[in-house]
Amino acid sequence: MDRVKSTVDNMIKSIQYRRFTLQRNEEGERHVEMKLSDDDCGEHAEAGEGEGSPSFRPAPQGCGGKRIFCLLVLGFVVVFVVGYLVGTLTSKKPGVVPVSCLDQSTVSGGAPAQEKPKVDQGEDEDEDVMAHAEAPRNWNDISQLLDNKLTGGAFDARLKAFDVPTRSAGSEGDVKLASVIADEFKTLGMEGWNDVHYVQLQKPDSKRPNVVTFGADVFKPDGYLAYSATGKVEGKLVYGAYGRREDLDAVQKNNVEVNSSVLLLRAGNLSFAQQVANAEARGASAVLIYLDPADYDLRADTALYGHVHLGSGDPYTPGFPSFNHTQFPPTRSSALPGILAQTVTFNMARTLLERIGGPGKMGGVEDVTVEVNNVLVNTEIHNVFGVIEGFVDPDEYVVLGAQRDAWGKGYARAAVGCSVLMELAKAFKDLVEKDGVRPRRSLVFASWSAGEYGSVGATEYLEGYLSSIDRKLVSYISLDGVVLGRGGFVASASPLLYSLLESTMKQVKSPLGDGTVYDMAGNSQWEANVLRPMSIDDPAYPFLAVAGVPSISFHFISPKLEAYPYYGTCMDTKDHLNYKTIHKTGETAAQAAQLAGRLALRLVHNHLLGLDVSKYRNVLAQAIYRLYKHVQQLVQSGKLKDVDPNWLSSASGSFSRAMANLNTVIMNTDLTDERSCRRINEKLMSVERNLLSPYVSPVDTPFRHLLLGRGKHTLAALAETADPQELHTQLALATWNIKMCANVMVSDIWKNDNQV
Repeated sequence: MDRVKSTVDNMIKSIQYRRFTLQRNEEGERHVEMKLSDDDCGEHAEAGEGEGSPSFRPAPQGCGGKRIFCLLVLGFVVVFVVGYLVGTLTSKKPGVVPVSCLDQSTVSGGAPAQEKPKVDQGEDEDEDVMAHAEAPRNWNDISQLLDNKLTGGAFDARLKAFDVPTRSAGSEGDVKLASVIADEFKTLGMEGWNDVHYVQLQKPDSKRPNVVTFGADVFKPDGYLAYSATGKVEGKLVYGAYGRREDLDAVQKNNVEVNSSVLLLRAGNLSFAQQVANAEARGASAVLIYLDPADYDLRADTALYGHVHLGSGDPYTPGFPSFNHTQFPPTRSSALPGILAQTVTFNMARTLLERIGGPGKMGGVEDVTVEVNNVLVNTEIHNVFGVIEGFVDPDEYVVLGAQRDAWGKGYARAAVGCSVLMELAKAFKDLVEKDGVRPRRSLVFASWSAGEYGSVGATEYLEGYLSSIDRKLVSYISLDGVVLGRGGFVASASPLLYSLLESTMKQVKSPLGDGTVYDMAGNSQWEANVLRPMSIDDPAYPFLAVAGVPSISFHFISPKLEAYPYYGTCMDTKDHLNYKTIHKTGETAAQAAQLAGRLALRLVHNHLLGLDVSKYRNVLAQAIYRLYKHVQQLVQSGKLKDVDPNWLSSASGSFSRAMANLNTVIMNTDLTDERSCRRINEKLMSVERNLLSPYVSPVDTPFRHLLLGRGKHTLAALAETADPQELHTQLALATWNIKMCANVMVSDIWKNDNQV
C-alpha cells in the first residue's frame, strides 16, 4: 500500500495544474483557461502562440500531441489508482445485507434455500449504527445471530417481569402492562403507537350473581361465559356429553327431548361458542358447562371462564370498528347466542349428575333453573404497536402479535406470549442496529387486549384498518400459547405457509435436546402429526378468515399431544406451566421465539415471498370432491335441477391451471429483478384475499373465507345443504369465487385471453 501511495505522489508531482480561470471573451462569454506550469513547454505557453480560442490555447505543435497523450494516460492511471484506494479503504466498512430472492429450487413459494447476499455499500448509512460489527454475509449468519439473542436466561427474567397478579381486559393491570410495553418500544428506538377502542365486554354483576338451582341445591358459580343471553329459564336437565352433533343425536335416539331442556355438557373437543350454538340449534333453553377430571387434571372446585360469541371482535359493532359507538346505530352480531350459558365446577356438576343417575343416564326428568345476570360494560382497551421499518419495501409488513389480557394470572395464556413478543422485538432491533442486517419489509410487533373475549382487540384493529392493510400485510404470526408443555408440537396455518413452516421446523432445535422440531414431529409424517385445522378460538383465525391474510399459530405441548388443562382458569400460573415443561419454560420459550423469529425473518428478508400456493391444491380438491358428490346425488335424485356438478370441476381446473401458470412465471423470471419479484409477490398475496367471498356481508358473516371460514357460503357448508334453491345460488357464487382467485394469479388482464 505504501509503495502504491508513493507512485501516485510521484505522478501527481510530475503534473502540476496551476489554476483554472474563467475569462470573458469579447462577446461576454465565459471560457475556461487552463495554464500549465513552466515545466510543460513553458516558453510557448508564455508566448501565447498557436491557433485556437484566445481563452483556451492548446500546447504548441511539436511537443503538444505527445504531451497531451501522456497527460491523458497519467490522468487515467491516477483516477484508477485513487478509485482503487477509495474502494479498498471503504470496503472494510460494515455493509448492508440486502434481501435476495428465494433459491430457484423453491419456485412454488416454498422454503427458501440458503443464499449468500451481496453487500451493498450505502453512502447514507449511520456510522454509529454500522460501526459495531461487520454485517453477516449469508442467511445462516443472520439466522444464527437471531438465535443467539434468544436465550433461556433472558426469557426467565422476562417471564418474571410479565408475571403479574391481574391482567383482565381494560383493568388497571392491563393498562399498566400496555404502558410498560409502549415504553420499551420507545426505549428500543422503535416507532410505536396505541390503537384505542371502546368495546362492550360482558361481565358478571357483582350485585346479582348468576345462579343454578336444582331442587334444594343452589349454586352460585364464580366462573361465567361472556356474551351469554341473560334472564332466567327452567327446563329438564339433560346430559349431552361434549355437545357435538353426534352427541346430541345420541340423546334424541334415546328418546330424551332436547327441546326446551337445560343441557349439561363437558368442556372439550369444541369451543364453548360451538357447544352453545349446537344446543341452541336443537332447541335447548340453556347450557351448563363443566371441566371433567377424566379430561382435565384439575381440582374439582376449579372455576371456568370463557365466551360464547361464535365470532370475534366486539359483538355490538359487527363488521366495523369500536372507535366511537355513537357513530353507528345500535346493532348486535348474528353470532351471539339466544340462550343462556353458564359454567359450573365439577363438584356442582357431580351433584347434578347424581340426581339424574350419572353420565350414562341422559336425564330429562327433573327441572333445573338457570339465572344469568351478566352486564355489558363499555371498556376502553389499548392495542400497542412497535415497528421496525423495512429498507426496501417498508409498505409491506409482517405482524407478530400476542394477547396481553387473561382471566386470572394467565401465565401460559399471556405472560409467555408477551415475553416472546418483546424479546423478538429486542432481538430484531439489535440485528438492525448492531449487526447491520437490513430487513426488506417492515416488522410490526402487536400487543392485543381483550383476547379472552374473542380476539376483540385484534379484530377491532382489522376492522378499523382493513382498507390500509389490504395488499400490504404479508402474514400474521400468533405468539399466544406458544408454550403449553414440552415434548410435542402442533400448528395451525394457512396452506400458503405449510412449506415455510416445514423448512423452519428443520432449522430449530427440539426442546428435548436431540434433533430438530421437524424430527420431533415425525419427519415425513409431519403434516399429519403437526397440522390442525384452525379453530374459531385461534387468535390467528380473524386474520385468516376475516382479512384474508396468511396466518399461523403454533404450540409446544406435552408429549402424546396432551392438552394444557389450565386455559380459562385461575390455575394458569407459573408453577403449573413449569410442571408441564419440567421446569424448562424459559428454554422452551426461547426455542418458540427462534421458530417464530425465523418464520418472520424469511418473510421480510427475501425478494420472493415464501408463500407456496401449490399447497392449496389438496385443500381445494378435498372440499370440491365432497361437494361434487353431494351435488351429483341431488341431481341424480331429481331434487336439484338446472345445476351441473361439472361447474365445480371447471372451477378446480381453472385454479390448478392458474397455479401452474404462476409457478411457470416464477421459474422463468430473473429472481434478482426486484420489480419482477414484487409483481409475483402481489399475486401470491392476492390468493388468500381472493378466497374471501365478496357475496356475503362482513356484518352477518365475518369469516368469509370460502375454504376455511364459517357460514352458508363455504364449500363445507354447501356439502351439507339440502335446500335446492339455496344450494343452486351458493354453488354458482362459490364457483365464480374460485375462478376469480384463479384469474388474479395469471398474467395481466390484457394478456390473460381466458388462460384459466
